[in-house]
Order: sequence, then structure tokens, then C-alpha cells
Amino acid sequence: MIFSLHPYSYFVNNYYLSTSILNYIDMNTVKDLNKWANAHTYITLDLLRIALGVFLFMKGISFITNIQYLSDLISPIDKIGGGMFLIHYIAPAHMVGGIMIAFGLLTRWAIIAQLPILIAAIVVNFMGEMHQQNLLLAFIVLVVCVFFLFYGSGKHSADYYFKMQK
Repeated sequence: MIFSLHPYSYFVNNYYLSTSILNYIDMNTVKDLNKWANAHTYITLDLLRIALGVFLFMKGISFITNIQYLSDLISPIDKIGGGMFLIHYIAPAHMVGGIMIAFGLLTRWAIIAQLPILIAAIVVNFMGEMHQQNLLLAFIVLVVCVFFLFYGSGKHSADYYFKMQK
């Protein structure tokens, strides 16, 4: 029912109409982004994705081998609570996410798991002692992750391989 005498019916009908349009636009946008990414794939972007994955994996290894360094990095946030949870989340998320990103397997999901860590790495620099090198590194990795969040894994990836198997 598009027209009704009820005072709130206009808002309810427009809400359902706008959400259905947004769902349609969102799905088409994702499909269009995937089509564009597959048509404009470059080996350099795949190498950048692999380098990002290897970097995150190595960073996870470095955090596991040097827990004290990781503890010192998150010490400004530790006052809020959950420091032990963060220590046990950051290193495995970097390792598993790095492997997944390097192989191009569920790349967007792996990057979504990295985003809170990278944003927190930037915020920690402003809460505690400023480490310009860590801030720059976290910002660059965040920008590359956001790029691959929209771009996807590309043609030379496990995602593309499994998609083509259907």
C-alpha cells in the first residue's frame, strides 16, 4: 500500500522502498566492483597483495616472538582493560589474516579482521608516546588494506580460482 491515511505510513513505506533500493544498489555495486577488478587486474597489484599478506604474517610472528614489545605497544589501551585479549587477538589475526591475504583466500574478510588492529595502532600513537615510524607504517598498511577491501583479491587468487570452478 503506497498511499495511506495513517500519519506514519509515508515514512514506513519510504523506509521499505529505500532499504530495498539500497540493497539492490549495494549488490550491484559489489558486482560492478568485482567485474571492474577482474577486467583491470595487474600483476603488480597481486604482488602488492602478496607483499601485504607476507608483511602481516611476519608482523604476527614478530609479535609472538616478542610479547613484551607487543605489551608495551598496547600499554596505553591496557588501562581501559582487555590487554590480555588484545595480545591473544593481534598476533594470530595478523598471522592467519596474512596467509589468507597472501593467497587471496577470503581477502575481504581477512582485511576486515585487520582493520580494528590497524585503526587501534594509529590511535595508540596519539594516546601514548608518539612513534612516528610505527604511525607511518600503520597508516600505509591501513590505506593498502582499505584499497584491497574495495578492489578484492584480483584474478591471481584463490577466490578467483574457486569462483571459476562453479
